[in-house]
Amino acid sequence: MSATNYQLGKTLSTIKEGDSLTVTQAIEERDIFLYLGLTNDNNPLFTQADYAAQTDYQHAIVPQILLTGIITSAISKHLPGPGSNVVNLSLNFMQPVFHGVTLTFTFNVIRVDKARELVTIAVTAKDAHQTKVLDAEVLVAPPK
Repeated sequence: MSATNYQLGKTLSTIKEGDSLTVTQAIEERDIFLYLGLTNDNNPLFTQADYAAQTDYQHAIVPQILLTGIITSAISKHLPGPGSNVVNLSLNFMQPVFHGVTLTFTFNVIRVDKARELVTIAVTAKDAHQTKVLDAEVLVAPPK
């Protein structure tokens, strides 16, 4: 299929500072086990309640890279959208995320660098109690 058959996302000329997106995502056990199966990651902190109960977390947690995948997926699908490429990603995980939690991710374009043909997107994720669980800054090459 040629690129002309795809609806591309926002280009450098159409994206602007202040553009935003909100994505709400429930983190289900099914998602966690799919990720773990694909990556062959067998960390008991992600799956074994009896092990997690002996840690500071007390409960099994969501793999951080799964949360990262939600961020990159939203960028690829929505802001800027199809044709985008993440070139740098800086993340801070403030709180653990437990199985079954619903998170709201907020994406804000904070910089458009026309000379470098890149945009910077700030991302935060909060749980249902409005506790910030992560923040990120993503450098993205939008579609051309």
